[in-house]
Amino acid sequence: MKLLFDCRYVRIDRHDGISRYSAELVRALSELHPVTMLISDERQLPMLPDLPHALISAPTSPAEPFVARQINALRPDVVVSPMQTMGSLGRHYGLILTIHDLIYYEHPKPPQFLPWYVRALWRVYHLSFWPQRLLLAGADQVAVVSATTRELLESKKLTRRPIPLVPNAPDPAFAAPARSEPPSDPNLIYMGSFMPYKNVETLARAMRDLPGWRLHLCSKADARTLAALEDLAPTGSIVAHQGVSDDEYRALLGNATALVTASKSEGFGLPLVEAMSAGTPILVSDTPIFREVGGAAAGYFPADDAALLATKARQLDGSTEAWAFASAAGVARAAEYAWERSAASLLNACREVAAHRQR
Repeated sequence: MKLLFDCRYVRIDRHDGISRYSAELVRALSELHPVTMLISDERQLPMLPDLPHALISAPTSPAEPFVARQINALRPDVVVSPMQTMGSLGRHYGLILTIHDLIYYEHPKPPQFLPWYVRALWRVYHLSFWPQRLLLAGADQVAVVSATTRELLESKKLTRRPIPLVPNAPDPAFAAPARSEPPSDPNLIYMGSFMPYKNVETLARAMRDLPGWRLHLCSKADARTLAALEDLAPTGSIVAHQGVSDDEYRALLGNATALVTASKSEGFGLPLVEAMSAGTPILVSDTPIFREVGGAAAGYFPADDAALLATKARQLDGSTEAWAFASAAGVARAAEYAWERSAASLLNACREVAAHRQR
C-alpha cells in the first residue's frame, strides 16, 4: 500500500494545533508503515520527520479543488489529510479526510492569517452544512479527533462514511512524574489563540480575585487584544510572552499552579493533555469535549464564571493534598493518549480503504 500524508498545514516557524497534529501523526505513522509526505513549501521540512516528500500546490491555492490531478501522478493507494478541505475531484486513490470540530458553525469568524478570499469563502462555507456534506462525500472515510466530534457528525448527518477515531496526544517530551506540591509563586498558564470563542476574557477577569497571582499568556496576541485583556485584570497580573518555544512552554508548565482555559468550543484541547502529561493540574470550562479529554482529572467551571475559576485556583494552591492528587490524576489521564495508538488506528483505517477499493 502506497500511503501519502498531507503535511501542507505544517507551519514553517512554530507549530499550531493542526501543524503539530500533522507532524506528530505522520512521524508515528511512519514507524508502522512507509509514508510519503505532501508539502507545499520546502521550509516546512525542518518541522517534519526525515521522510520522503513530494511538493504540490498549497492548500489555500485556487488549484485546491483540483489537487487530485497532481496527486494522481504520484500513484498512491491511500491519501490522508489532517483537514477536511482537500480537493477530491477526479482522484484515483483512497482518501481519508479529518474533521477536528464544528466550531465555526457556531463561531463563524475565520482565522485572520488566512488570505482575504479564503476568509470570504470560509464564511460562506459555514452558512449551512451542505458544503461540508459535499466535501466529506468525496472521502472514503472521515477521521475525527474525539468521540464528541464523531457524535456531532452523526447528529448533523454530515457523512455516511466510516468515522475512525484518531485523537491528539502529548509530545513525549512533556512527560514528567506527578508532583507533590504546587509552586511557591502562584500562577496560571493559558496556551491557545485569542479567537472570540476562546473566551480568554474570563481568565483575565478571574485575576481580580487572585491578588498576587500571574496569568501567563503563551501565544501571540495583537496589541488591541492584549490591551483589552489587561484592562480586565489588575495591573501587572498578566504576563504576555507573545509566543514561546516548546522548551519555554514546558518550563512554564513545570512551574505553574494550573493550566486554564475558558473556551466555549473545541475539537479536542491538546494543551490539556500536554499539561496533564507534565504533571500540571488543569482548570477548564465545563464542555463535553473537555469532559471527554480531562475526565476526573480536571477541575471544571462554567465558561463565563470567573469567580468560580478563581475559587478553584485558590483551592488547588491552598491544599498540598488536593494539588498532588490533581497532578497524579492528570499524569494518569494523559497516559491514555499516545501518538502511536492514534497512528495504529489511522493505519487500520487506511488498510480498510485500500482493501475496499481493491474489491
